[in-house]
Order: sequence, then structure tokens, then C-alpha cells
Amino acid sequence: MQTPTTEHQRFLKKINNQLFIILLLMVACFFTWSENVAITRAIKVVGRMGVMISSIIVYYRIISYGSVNSLVYKNIFSPILYIAYLILGFISFSWSTNPGFSALQWFMTFQSFVFAYFFVKSLAILDVYFEGHSIRLYHLLGNTVFVLQLVFVIGMWTNPDVFFRLTDGGEEARLGGTLMNPNELGMLAGVGSACLIFDLYRFKNKVWTIIKIMIILYALYMTGSRSSLIGVLLIIFFHVNQTKRKGLKLGIIAVVLAIAPFAVYTVILKGGDQSRLEEVMSLTGRLPFWKALITEGLPREPLLGFGFMRIDYKEFFQSAHTYPGKMTHNTFMQVLMNLGFIGFTIVLFQVFFTVKSILSAQKELKLMLIGILIPILINSFTEFGIFGESNYGILFYQIIIFSIAFRNNNHLTRIQRIILQKKRPDMMGQFEFKN
Repeated sequence: MQTPTTEHQRFLKKINNQLFIILLLMVACFFTWSENVAITRAIKVVGRMGVMISSIIVYYRIISYGSVNSLVYKNIFSPILYIAYLILGFISFSWSTNPGFSALQWFMTFQSFVFAYFFVKSLAILDVYFEGHSIRLYHLLGNTVFVLQLVFVIGMWTNPDVFFRLTDGGEEARLGGTLMNPNELGMLAGVGSACLIFDLYRFKNKVWTIIKIMIILYALYMTGSRSSLIGVLLIIFFHVNQTKRKGLKLGIIAVVLAIAPFAVYTVILKGGDQSRLEEVMSLTGRLPFWKALITEGLPREPLLGFGFMRIDYKEFFQSAHTYPGKMTHNTFMQVLMNLGFIGFTIVLFQVFFTVKSILSAQKELKLMLIGILIPILINSFTEFGIFGESNYGILFYQIIIFSIAFRNNNHLTRIQRIILQKKRPDMMGQFEFKN
């Protein structure tokens, strides 16, 4: 593997910082940083638009510096079916029970889709034209999560009224506050842990990485998110199973076995309280809500649903025996209600081809994408998820889709050859040329 020249290293350092900043800002724009609706909407719509444009600028900056767009598509069914899902969602404005809400949700999902396309394409171009560079998606995403979780850990001590959310009649305080749903914040912690574990493989000095992971896991514990805790435990055992170092494997297993019972008892079983256990068994009321959605709501609009991100004719769905809900707390149920069986079928095939493509990727990429997929998929069964209302789980899933969608085409066109000859004559021997 070649080491980039000093000039290239300066450029790559600048690009690394830019990619980190725009990813951090993109994820941060999903938080509710202000109680003022106008400010929140400006951050979530206008702010993300600015970050999306920035991702396009960074991509073309890489192209203009020393590369050409020689990427072609692979595993094409995953992005094509996702685009089909977006097209159906766009068409559904015509029958949506609230076209304005559907359009806003669709627009934010499309924003993150465009961002993910150019962000991942930038990384793919760097892999081709700057061999030996150190910019890695898992490092960028892991540090992004660390910074955001550190904000919450500091905030919980300096301003608990804002950073904690009281649930169950004020009996339980969960990290997240008014800024973010605790379960979504827990899912973010799972993604960050999955990514930073790869820095343990890569860096000789592991102390700082371990500190970052511990801070993230502390934030996860304070969210009280059961599903996210399960996700992190699965990620840890998944990585343990991959390592061939028996001492490391036994050490990690011993630590997990020592911590897991306490974490499971306090977070998942809620201290053994009988009333809370019954609540856990019903998934905090989700099971009867899902049953009512299928038996009462779905038969009203079975084929095409109620419109993008709509689950009823009214703002909230409610049956005689369930709480009122604006979303289903299950991403697949959400698709079934808002785009009917047609949208649900598209989504099932899309997920199938995405998972299939991940499993066929090269080892490091496969392990990283599975690590990211585990927490967002678990979250998808109890919260917004990868096909729900706008959230960063959707962004992470879109990044996964594009991470397995590009490959380099070694056959350059005549125009690409001329451009590359001018910018990077040192790269000419690595390509074949079309007439």
C-alpha cells in the first residue's frame, strides 16, 4: 500500500476535517435544539439543505483536485428499490390525508438521501485515487457520535432539566430530554460503539478510543433504552466472534458477563418491578397498538395506505383499547400503513437485497456495515426506524445502501484519460482506456 505524498496528505487532512464537520452537522440537525418551532424547523430543513450542498461541494473538490468520476454501480437492486420507495412516497402526496406533512417528511428523507450519495461517493473516490489514505467512514461516524454523546453527558450534569426526560409519571429520568427521544439517542450510541470498535483494531494506542467508547456506553445506560442495550451487546458478541486472539476474546466476554446482568436487570427488567415487567412484556403498549393497526386501520386503505408517513385519516390513530399514536413505533408497520401492501413489498425486497449485498462485501466493509445495521434495525422494530419519520437512522441506512453500491471502472473514456493525464499522470498506469 502506497503512502500519499506530502502535498496529498495536506489535501487529505483538509478533506477529512470537512467530511467530519459536515457529517457532524448533518446528524446534529436531527436534534431539537430549541423549543421554538420556527428555529427547529429552520435547523432541520434549511440547515440540512446547507449541509447537503456542502457534501456536493466536497465531492467536486476531490474530483477537481486529482481524480475523475470513474465509479460505476454494483448491487443495483438496493438503491433502485429505495428510489422506487421514494417515488411511490412522492406520488402518495395525491392521496395523502395530510399532503403538507407528507411532503415535509419526504423532502427531509430525500435531503439525507442526496447527502449520503455524495458523502459515500467522496469516500469511494478517495479509495481509488489516494491509495493508503487514512480517512475511514467508521472513524468519521464514530467520532461524530462521540461528540454528540459527550454534549449530552456534560449537559446531564450542568443542565439536567433540559437533558433529562421524566417518564412513567416522573419515576424515571432518561437522558435525551427535550432534545432527542431517549431510544433514538440510545440507538445513536449503538452506532457509535460499533464504529469506534474498528479504531481498536487500527490504532496501536487504544486508550483514547476506549475512553470514547466508555463515555458513549455511559450515555447509553443513562438513556434507559432496552432495545439499544440489546443492540450493543449483540455488536460486542459479534466482534468477539470475529477475533482470533483468544486472550482478547476471553477478556471481552468476561467483562460483558460481569456487566450484562446488572445492565439487563436495571435497564431491561427495570429493577424487577412487577408492574414494570408487565409493561415490558407488552413492549410498553406497542403490541395492542400494532394489533389494532392491522385489524382496524389497515383494512381501510390496504393497497396504497394513507400517504407518506400517515397512518390514519386523522392526525392520530386510536382504537377503543389503545393509546393515540401519530406513528406506529415499528418502521415496517409504518410503511404498511402509509404506503400499503405495495410499498411494504418494495421495502421488504429492498432490505433483502441490501443485506444480501452487505454479506457479499469484503471483510472490513461487511463487518462495519453489519455493526451499523444491528442497532438501527433493532430500533426499527420499536421506534421510527429506517423507513419511518425523518431521523438519523434513515441517514445511516442510506449510507449503508451507497457503501455497497459503488465500484471503480478501470476502463476510462478518452475524455477521462485526458483529464487524468493532466491532473494525475502518476495514476495513468492503473487504468485501461476505451477508444
